[in-house]
Amino acid sequence: MKLLYTLSDSQRAALELKPGEEPQYCVPTDLDYDGGKMRVREQYADKIWLVVTQERFLVLEDEKVSASFLLDDCEKIKCEHQVHSGIVIVVKKDGLSVCAARFSMRHIVRAAYAVRGAQAILTARRKGETPERIVSLEYEKYCEKCGRALPGTRKCPYCEGKADILKKFMSLCGEYVGKLLVISLIMVLITIVNLVTPLIQRQFIDGVLATGNGGWKELWIFVGVTFSMLVARILLEVYRFWHCMALGTSLSMSMRRSLYYKIQTLSLSFINNRKPGELLNRVSQDTNQIRRFMEEVFGEMFSTLLTMTVSLVVMFMISWKMTLFSLVFVVVVFVVTKAFWHHIRSIFHRQWLKADDLASNLQDIISGMRVVKSFGKEEKEAARFQKKTEEFAAINKKNEIFWAVFFPIVTFLMGAGSYIAVYFGGMDVLNDRMTLGELVQFITYCGYLFGPLSWMTHMPRMVMQMITSLNRIYDVLDEEPVIADSDDSREFPVKGAFTFENVSFGYHTYEPVLENISFQVKPGEMIGLVGASGTGKSTLINLIMRLYDVDQGRITIDGVDIRKVKTESLHSQIGVVLQETFLFSGSILANIRFAKQDASLAEVIQAAKAANAHDFICKTPDGYNTYVGEHGYNLSGGERQRIAIARAILNNPRLLILDEATSALDTESEFLIQQALDRLVKGRTTFAIAHRLSTLRNADRLVVIDRHGVAEIGTHNELLEKKGIYYGLVTAQLQMAEGK
Repeated sequence: MKLLYTLSDSQRAALELKPGEEPQYCVPTDLDYDGGKMRVREQYADKIWLVVTQERFLVLEDEKVSASFLLDDCEKIKCEHQVHSGIVIVVKKDGLSVCAARFSMRHIVRAAYAVRGAQAILTARRKGETPERIVSLEYEKYCEKCGRALPGTRKCPYCEGKADILKKFMSLCGEYVGKLLVISLIMVLITIVNLVTPLIQRQFIDGVLATGNGGWKELWIFVGVTFSMLVARILLEVYRFWHCMALGTSLSMSMRRSLYYKIQTLSLSFINNRKPGELLNRVSQDTNQIRRFMEEVFGEMFSTLLTMTVSLVVMFMISWKMTLFSLVFVVVVFVVTKAFWHHIRSIFHRQWLKADDLASNLQDIISGMRVVKSFGKEEKEAARFQKKTEEFAAINKKNEIFWAVFFPIVTFLMGAGSYIAVYFGGMDVLNDRMTLGELVQFITYCGYLFGPLSWMTHMPRMVMQMITSLNRIYDVLDEEPVIADSDDSREFPVKGAFTFENVSFGYHTYEPVLENISFQVKPGEMIGLVGASGTGKSTLINLIMRLYDVDQGRITIDGVDIRKVKTESLHSQIGVVLQETFLFSGSILANIRFAKQDASLAEVIQAAKAANAHDFICKTPDGYNTYVGEHGYNLSGGERQRIAIARAILNNPRLLILDEATSALDTESEFLIQQALDRLVKGRTTFAIAHRLSTLRNADRLVVIDRHGVAEIGTHNELLEKKGIYYGLVTAQLQMAEGK
């Protein structure tokens, strides 16, 4: 996302920049106050700009500075989310808070980055350090050229040009050059057969039928030759279709494989920002659309174009006047098709989006069927799905009605030209200016021209479906993972020393979850993370596992920045039991082995025993080969949790992440699991989250998180003596226990 826009000379002059002072961040906004009323600025005129230099934070309105703040006079600059809008608050050192700017949700992300940049410069000036440059990896929301909302891509599909789409398509076919050459050769042979047949017909009509010089011999020769050419054409068409089908199947398989692999490599932030149904449709339906295009359109399209081109040349050679008459309406068809091209593209794009929404809704209902039935909402959910189905059917019906009207009109316009040509050609035959064979040959070539033209009126629809699918596929394939190994990343055995240095992070730039987190963890130390729900405990765990990268500050492992550690090496040394236990559809053995695919049965059993899962597994019908069902629903919550614990400890991790690891266990199982965990955490750096504070009594230290930061840190006894937040949490739980 662009954070430094270029200002005009007059606007730069209005800033009154000092020598050496340059804008570091410059972003547009669109709301201001006009007589106490909020006014939306026009998109391409009279913008308001937030400008951050090394020394000042300014608000530039048109060519006038409406607000200016010296960074040295500011205590803090922050961006806050309001109702359908956002504001920038400047807190001065004297305690006065000033609303510096307002903007709609369209600009809130960009403005939040600029504010972060200003805060980074402000902090660095206080410490006498060089400020960290803020870089945004997020998408632009709107195209700078045309102003259209971008469909979740870095490039605008309307402005990137057809050449880029053609380049993508050719790169798609690049590894199948051999098959394309074979298909091309077959298309040339089909074209030759098509073009030679009318020539044979003309010679037979003019040389035999019109003169009466032939007999049965000539008739049978003509029938045999034309029949042989018909059979040859059918065989070539079948052979072409077979090759196109093989090419389409290979392409769709290759793209499906590439898409699935790409989705696996992309960062969690990308997955969370996409609907499940949307990704599912791109892997299945869009790749299938490419296959259909290659099978039904690609081969026939080029064969048809070649036949039409040669037919047009021969028609001009026979009679240029008749050819021009026949083409009089083709120009009209071209203009009409060109006028509706953008509309055709738009309606099919909307149809695809509605299909994504429908698939996502279906996936949600099926996945949450237990919840639906528990609350007795079957009819309500069925009605909601019915409504979405009706919406999809409505837009689908609308598109089909448009095509049902558009196609016959275009077909009629093209056919009208051929009728005019046949009329004038018949007059020439009657006046002996043209032979009957030439007229038949011309009419046949005219059919070769207008017959495919009628078929090609479907081309905008088929091509647009293919282009839409291709763009949606490359939306994913062109995406670069946010969490990626750098060139200097390395792998090493982790000892477990962690350092958090002024770590700040938010899933949205304008909504920070953690701010200025700083503390150290020694190797083998067990850290309990405590705090109310929503304070950022699980977010801190996500940063430790590097599912997300910090926005500011850094996290080090054994003195190495976590961003310099290879992700595969890091994750292979982490054992995780998350708050939401997830088991794959398969056997118990396969689920435990997921952490270490080459683990022996003895290692699996040892891990299961350590997690207190071995006994209940042995009581299942097929033991370790028992099928757990979708999401493990054939097992109880406590059983799923114990299998997840066994999976976490199978690869003997150096780091343990326990996010409510005992939350789904009964009292007896919790006691046994706690004993096992007490043994497992020895020698391993462990981060544990638990709302039942009694489960963290053996933690070396407790970190209390409140209001986006570290509120307290210390041992259990030390925090009780402080009588702060932790003391209040413990007291509340004791009172609840006594009340029971």
